[in-house]
Amino acid sequence: MKKFITTIIIFLIILGVILFFAFKKDDNNLKHIKVAEVTHSVFYAPQYLALSLGYFEDEGLDVELILTPGADKVTSAVLSGDVQIGFCGSEATIYVYNGGEKDYLKTFAGLTKRDGSFLVSREKYDNFKLDDLKGKHIIGGRQGGMPEMTLEWALRENGIDPKNDVNIDTSIAFAAMSGAFIGGTGDFVALFEPQALEVEKQGYGYVVASLGEIGGVVPYTAYNAKTSYIKNNPDVIEGFVRAIQKALDYVHNNSNEKIAEAIIDYFPDTSMNDLVKIIGRYKDADSWYDTTLVSEKDFNHIQTIASTAGQLDKKVPFDKLVDTTFSTKINNE
Repeated sequence: MKKFITTIIIFLIILGVILFFAFKKDDNNLKHIKVAEVTHSVFYAPQYLALSLGYFEDEGLDVELILTPGADKVTSAVLSGDVQIGFCGSEATIYVYNGGEKDYLKTFAGLTKRDGSFLVSREKYDNFKLDDLKGKHIIGGRQGGMPEMTLEWALRENGIDPKNDVNIDTSIAFAAMSGAFIGGTGDFVALFEPQALEVEKQGYGYVVASLGEIGGVVPYTAYNAKTSYIKNNPDVIEGFVRAIQKALDYVHNNSNEKIAEAIIDYFPDTSMNDLVKIIGRYKDADSWYDTTLVSEKDFNHIQTIASTAGQLDKKVPFDKLVDTTFSTKINNE
């Protein structure tokens, strides 16, 4: 009997070793890539869906997200080779190109098509209008960043001079905007989720408008990589785009509750109910592209916003900075 038990134990040990190395081998077959994300927000729900639902692994990719606050820092990380892919506003790639970088960055897939921030007021408005911002102090974000530039553009489109009619505060770092507002600074603040909802729940303010709805369609947050990396790693880029497209399809074809269940682990400090509500807000604002394809019209609009804000002296041809090869191929299949 002892001999039989010993034989079984040895068999199980051998089986365990075989399985261990088999799974280890499968892991080694995945291509590890690093992605610098400009901030961590439910606004990027499709990206977290691609991770949680295994869409990247299906394409042979092991994706590591690295929080890199600020689009300028994202592009620096990509240019230095610390990461392979950057995830930020397309305006950042324009600045890099105009700066004379030879191995410049190209956008190869879009995710969000509108500004993801919400305008939060310290006072309650039953029928808020942009005219209500006149004479007010607004915490707007980094000068030259998309939230602040989109706010300026929306104000101008509605006959409000962002330099003289309002006071847009660009001195407060993105990560500190919510805390500054709670601490008493400003009459309004532009916040991403879940920060906007948290401010509301704590009784410090009220969401009165979506900057995405008033700012128009742009490749607000998109994926980019060095020109040389895209050229030398087409399989990686195509697989990445496929995974994001699957996630976009999931977002548009499933309930807020189902999406929340899939990404809740990426937002451990946010309750399920709050997460469902936030996803609903972004859906209502039509925040996500249907496909990863970035159009010339959308790209030109982001250049118009940057030019109007005085941050862009020279516009760049669409085909120089946007590679539509992979998205077009996937859409045509």
